[in-house]
Amino acid sequence: MPLLDVRNLTIELDTPQGPAKALERVSLTINAGEMHGLIGESGSGRSLLARAILGIHDPSWKITADRLMWDGKNLMDMPRQERRSLMGDEISMIFQDPSGSFNPTYTVGHQLLEAIPKGNKWTFWRHTREKKLLAQKWLHKVGIKNPRKVFYSYPWELSEGECQKVMIAMALAKQPRLLIADEPTASMEPSTQAQIYRLLTQLNQLQNVTVLLISHELDTLSNWCNRMTVLYCGQVMESGPTAELMSQPNHPYTKALLDNMPDYSTNVRHKKLMPTLPGSVPALRHLPIGCRLGPRCPEARRQCVKQPMLSHYKDRYFACHFPYQDEVDDDDTLT
Repeated sequence: MPLLDVRNLTIELDTPQGPAKALERVSLTINAGEMHGLIGESGSGRSLLARAILGIHDPSWKITADRLMWDGKNLMDMPRQERRSLMGDEISMIFQDPSGSFNPTYTVGHQLLEAIPKGNKWTFWRHTREKKLLAQKWLHKVGIKNPRKVFYSYPWELSEGECQKVMIAMALAKQPRLLIADEPTASMEPSTQAQIYRLLTQLNQLQNVTVLLISHELDTLSNWCNRMTVLYCGQVMESGPTAELMSQPNHPYTKALLDNMPDYSTNVRHKKLMPTLPGSVPALRHLPIGCRLGPRCPEARRQCVKQPMLSHYKDRYFACHFPYQDEVDDDDTLT
């Protein structure tokens, strides 16, 4: 049984021009102990999907789904208090905007101590001291060079990169079963980025923490994730094992991402234009009907005005009327 099973999730937002479907029939399956990557351009709805899973969405959102299950429990029917407790104990998230997620009136250490679970067996006269040492240990693990100074600092006294590291420490200190990392290494130097990814990998391999890694960098996710899901403009394009998806993509959008990846092994002329997929991501108020990649897709045909169903073939999932994989069983189509 999957740890997280999302089937046909749709999020409808209220806009001045009327309701618009920011996410449309999105399906996502994550197994326990898996490191799953969610790749997509800015505005593809990755953060909306994460917030819908956590249950911290805006009240004006209209969310519908055929299935939204967590370890066999239906999140859609779960009472708000029970779901809030579940999200605090078993699911943690590293937000994309760390500085806006802290309370500016409390020190970083005060907020970090609240995230540490109460299950540690310390004697009562050593409890406060040991808990502070453990919090500073987590700060050191995420790459903060002076954890004691940061521990007693306020969020507004720290840089954006330091706030991001503290947010990662808070999420990891809860020891969750599922960690959702939304652009966890933004505003960080390359050496620290590699350190954070190694730390997430160690938690995944040694403590069996399931990780949903959200990013727009395909080359980065391909190095750390077991499986990947490609999202475009609120629709799932393709999903499957990372090695197979990188070597033989089934969807034209995945192939375009691979073809347009920068090649750092060759010398590139100064100010040379990088190869890109023609066109741009459509605005939310001007979404195309059917497959939303249609206006930009090199394989688009008349049939693409109808949204393709998510098809299953040999542990691969893709939503395309004309995939590069020729032999697809009609019985494997998801309904």
